[in-house]
Amino acid sequence: MHADKEIDTRGLNCPLPILKAKKALAEMSTGQTLKVVATDPGSTRDFQAFAKQTGNELIEQETVNGEFIHVLRRR
Repeated sequence: MHADKEIDTRGLNCPLPILKAKKALAEMSTGQTLKVVATDPGSTRDFQAFAKQTGNELIEQETVNGEFIHVLRRR
């Protein structure tokens, strides 16, 4: 999936992947997509909660080779 911006949060634990995603989304326009690559297993649950709390749309989550990929659409 194409994303307008991608951030690498490998090796970071909660809450750092969320904080980096929040900062990246703040710099983006409505409708743009952000891909976050993380290694923290808790990030799946964290990004689901983050999307509900902020109104950004979580459009995809997948696990590939032990990495957790989250794609969000900026509200």
